[in-house]
Formats: sequence, structure tokens, C-alpha cells
Amino acid sequence: MSKAFVKEIDDEEELEPAQQLPLGLKNYITPFGYQCLKDELDQLWKVERPALVKTITWAASNGDRSENGDYIYGKKRLREIDRRIRFLSKRLDNAEVIDPLQRVNCDQVFFGATVTVCGEDGNERTYSIVGVDEADPGRGLISWVSPLARALLKAREDEVVILRIPGGAEELVVVEVAYRSISFAG
Repeated sequence: MSKAFVKEIDDEEELEPAQQLPLGLKNYITPFGYQCLKDELDQLWKVERPALVKTITWAASNGDRSENGDYIYGKKRLREIDRRIRFLSKRLDNAEVIDPLQRVNCDQVFFGATVTVCGEDGNERTYSIVGVDEADPGRGLISWVSPLARALLKAREDEVVILRIPGGAEELVVVEVAYRSISFAG
């Protein structure tokens, strides 16, 4: 089939806006996040894909492919795996691994910082600034491209930062800035 009739899918287009990297910027990531992406790529490339190719080959040898569920599903799953492999390869190639433990005696918020803030309601919350692929806001892991992380970047302890939100703005006081191992355990 001619390439003119096949739509090339950009894997970045299918991501949620929070997972997309700004154009031209590195994919900042912690060592643990990098290892997770690498492990997933290895699993797909060395285990799942070869097993699936074997199943597709077997299904294709059974004859009529038009109603062969193993063949049809296998080809669809193979496309999904290949798309994910391309995506992971691009992310890893563009990765800039930054270890928060290497930043010592720093009182300013940068990538890898664990920051405790106090909101206008008086409640303290702690966030760790991580890569877009490892963010989990529900567990306090926020992407470095998120509005909250951008508001906190370069702030120091006892400074007030303004977080712009759709309903207005919220003032946050930076209570503590620390660089330590970031927990990803669920």
C-alpha cells in the first residue's frame, strides 16, 4: 500500500495534555522513572512482541484470515505494541535523567524537589516534582510542566507563590524544600 494512503500517527498527539512535553524540551525524569520506562520497553520488545508474533504466525497458518480471531486480534495488538515501543524509544532517547539526591544544599525549587506548601485554607500539602511519565497527582507526584510545578519553580522557603487556577488565583506559602529519594510505591 502506498504511504500516501496511510496516516502516520504521532504518538504525542494521543496523550493527555498533561503528559505531552513542550516542543524542543528534554524529557526530564528521575532515575526510577527512567528505569520503569526502560523495563516496560524491554518487556514489550523481548517478551510480549516475540510471543505475539509466534501466535500470529500460527494463526496465519490456519488458513482463512478474514474470520480468524487470533490473527485479527494479534495483528491489532501487534500494532499497539509497536506504537508503544516507538513512543517509549523516543521518550528514552530524549530523556534527561536527574537524580534529586545529587542536589545538595539547595534551598530553591527545581526538578526533583519535594516541596511542602501551605494553602490559604491553612492545610499543608507535599508535592514532589517529577517527569511527565511518572506524575501521579493523587499521590503528590506532579509533572514539572504542570501549572503547580511551574508556579513553584525557583521559589525558596517562606516565599509566597501564586497558583493561577480557572477559578482565580491561590496563594501558597513554601514551607519546606527538600531533595530526597522520591517514593513511587503505591
